[in-house]
Amino acid sequence: MQKKKNKRFLDIVIIGVLVTALLLIRMFEKDLFYDPFLDFFHGDTLNKRVPDFNTIKLFLGLLCRYFMNSMLTVLTVYFLFKDVSIVKLTSFLLSIFFVVLIILFFSLLYFSTTPDYLFLFYVRRFLIQPLFLILFVPAFFYQKSVNKQ
Repeated sequence: MQKKKNKRFLDIVIIGVLVTALLLIRMFEKDLFYDPFLDFFHGDTLNKRVPDFNTIKLFLGLLCRYFMNSMLTVLTVYFLFKDVSIVKLTSFLLSIFFVVLIILFFSLLYFSTTPDYLFLFYVRRFLIQPLFLILFVPAFFYQKSVNKQ
């Protein structure tokens, strides 16, 4: 019994470290990633022009950030649920969402004559923030509780 408590305590500590890593990514985003849209979306964007950007650097910055957030999300899900099928599902969904969101993001930038800045903001937000962790964890807890009944 004590061994199980110690293992659960270790899992909670690891989850705390993973969440701290997510916070550090957010704190040092300007130093770690190329993203001219960080400053663009502060304040009123209605009268602003989309900033000049290097497409490859922006793509690589978004990819790197999404990958780091995704790895921390997958590890957090693993330590919360200890279920490989949930980890596989999370990994699969994160991969699919990245492809859809990155195509949508660059399509909005390149093919829209007047991009909807609010929509662009939210697509980018899903790419750079670990929002899927916030969505997946309650969904998986609910699914596990339904399956137990």
